[in-house]
Amino acid sequence: QVQLVESGGGLVQTGGSLRLSCAVSGRSFRGYCMGWFRQAPGKEREFVGGISWTGASTNYAYSVKGRFSISRDNDKNMVYLQMNSLKPEDTAVYYCAAAAQFFCGSYEREYAYWGQGTQVTVSS
Repeated sequence: QVQLVESGGGLVQTGGSLRLSCAVSGRSFRGYCMGWFRQAPGKEREFVGGISWTGASTNYAYSVKGRFSISRDNDKNMVYLQMNSLKPEDTAVYYCAAAAQFFCGSYEREYAYWGQGTQVTVSS
């Protein structure tokens, strides 16, 4: 079993930055790719990006590419989502998720474990 706990959400102005953290406990997460998803009010949850279990590969949704970056520290069991140049349309609940595969895909069904989410609100 793997437990995920997100933190770092909050209220930020347009153009600002936030860094979300995801603490992983339970089984070693070295064999898991880690993804970030988000769900805005009234919308379906969508893939934001992912990082391979070695940390060597990342992939991002087109809407956040160049603004967001994902990193991980396997020694500390932490995953991070650095969000820059935030826009009001980035407002959502952000979730980290773990998939027992090398490379993160964009489908929710690939992910066995999910955090509870953290709210990010970007004001205009």
